Amino acid sequence: MNLGIKYIYIIDSSISKQQMAKESTKSIGKTLKSAGVEFVRVLWCDNANIIRAKAFHVSTLADHWQTGVGISRAQQAIPVMYDGVAVNAGLGPVGEVWLVPDWETLGFLPFAPTHAQVMGTMMDQGQPWSLCPRHFLQRMVMAADQLGLQIQAAFENEFYLLKTNSGEILPNDRTVFAATAAMNQNYSVIDGIVAALFAQNIQVERYYPESGPGQQEISIRYASALTAADHQIAFREVVRGVAHQQGLVASFLPKIFTDQAGNGCHLHFSLWQDGENITPNPQQQGHLSPIARQFMAGILHHLPALMALTTPSVNSYRRLKAHCWSGAFRCWGYDNREAALRVPSNPQSPSPTHIELKTMDASANPYIALGGVIAAGLDGIRRQLEPGEPVAIDPGNFSDAERQDRGIDYLPDHLGAAIAQFSQNTVLQEAMGAELVQAYLAVRQVEWEAMKDMNLAEEVHLLLERY
Repeated sequence: MNLGIKYIYIIDSSISKQQMAKESTKSIGKTLKSAGVEFVRVLWCDNANIIRAKAFHVSTLADHWQTGVGISRAQQAIPVMYDGVAVNAGLGPVGEVWLVPDWETLGFLPFAPTHAQVMGTMMDQGQPWSLCPRHFLQRMVMAADQLGLQIQAAFENEFYLLKTNSGEILPNDRTVFAATAAMNQNYSVIDGIVAALFAQNIQVERYYPESGPGQQEISIRYASALTAADHQIAFREVVRGVAHQQGLVASFLPKIFTDQAGNGCHLHFSLWQDGENITPNPQQQGHLSPIARQFMAGILHHLPALMALTTPSVNSYRRLKAHCWSGAFRCWGYDNREAALRVPSNPQSPSPTHIELKTMDASANPYIALGGVIAAGLDGIRRQLEPGEPVAIDPGNFSDAERQDRGIDYLPDHLGAAIAQFSQNTVLQEAMGAELVQAYLAVRQVEWEAMKDMNLAEEVHLLLERY
């Protein structure tokens, strides 16, 4: 079923805007009615990366299809722990913005068949709100376009399938990496997830059980930057919804078990120009183009601050350890899974086709994280930065002196350090805008203060079903 809706009208000047609006409402209404939808959820992702929604009944479509639903401005100041406003966010009980549906993102939910969902953009007095994460990414897409660049991206998620036993959270299987036994045990829920993703026009490419017991990975095809972030929201909703329908808990929390693999959410991205992938160097097979090197250098330069956007949870830093393939070092390498930036090779096509940022997890708001990555990369292009030499071994095997000689840094090892780096980074702050920065930092800071002394069990109890 095709769930993306795009309306194209060829009209003459005698047709009024009111008539166009009426026809659009009727078309959407027919689509929803034929699918048996009762409620349409308008989704947003807040600064704590909680996916939230307000729903309207289809009988009121005419009242909501264009204006959406109202939400308090303070929603962008809510931390992950509770529904209360973070101090110093610049937001409070006064004021409302409107969550306006982007109908091209309409998707039906096999795990909640009488509901549909659509991504919303926050609007204030008819204009995109400066604190809207989705609009921030749209602005960064436009900034890239001004340099003649388009960004294609995909989020590669790892997640655990869990079950409860007398209140204890247990993995749904006890297998190892890529074990067919795990495929056999989990095929029903995996098939349900894949079917629901395809139903939303999200192309699934690969699946395999990951290293942790009960851990899974499903890779989806790349798309334009905004669509990729929308897909990440839909992906998380589908995985959790289908798992719940089958009596399981799915969690993307970066670190659940002390002695088992963490959950990453690697960001794969490529640079395009006029419909052509310009990431590879056409003159040197196996090498990056000069502009891709500059883009990557910008990310490496800003990465300690960028981590406040890409690994924004206190729990994130339990995963970011040496020798854990998590991207704990500021360096890059060809097919080096310990480097923060990995350049994959592909012998079947001009290579490399894309770059992978490993220092990221699904506690990140995908609009803010990808927007920040683009801002950092564009700064690298504007300043013609160079990323240095690729690292061909595990950087954790170097001595401190060897890493220093090679310009390899150990990245921030707790959220407080990443917040401090971000607070001093003018490039990322100017890209986001002062109001979004203020609210975002307020949320990060109150989360850090509330959770910095928690042990892992306390974090898991609080966050397992948030992410």
